[in-house]
Amino acid sequence: MYLDLSVCERCQGTEGSLKEAISDVAKVLELTGTEVIVNNIHIDSEEKAIQYRFESSPTIRINGKDIQLETKESLCESCGDLCGDEVDCRVWIYNGKEYNVPPKAMIIDAILREIYGKNGSSDNDENKNEQKYELPENLKKFFESMRQKGKK
Repeated sequence: MYLDLSVCERCQGTEGSLKEAISDVAKVLELTGTEVIVNNIHIDSEEKAIQYRFESSPTIRINGKDIQLETKESLCESCGDLCGDEVDCRVWIYNGKEYNVPPKAMIIDAILREIYGKNGSSDNDENKNEQKYELPENLKKFFESMRQKGKK
């Protein structure tokens, strides 16, 4: 899920990393009988963000679970340029380091954990879905800025 693929370097980079990761593990996926369906979802409205319980852009989920348990964000100049305001986008944390684009290895690890059931998930995943969702302030700000920009 993403806010923008035309301008946002983080979203573009994430899409590239995801494609490469799937390509790299394609043989393993085939041998395990795992079917991969990638749904690229453009979150272009507050309503869609609420529908998908969108926390931060970009997001990768496998079988409905975010591959990044903790949401951390930093200033994203690309999205700021897009909407005309300061906006934060996701920072990926992998092996103790922060990345603006998820490393391919991080995505592959998440795919393999899901296939082999070693995802370390607990009731937290289920509880997260049961918790009331509220659109994050950062996303409210982004969509409001996009509306204002559209009126100019």
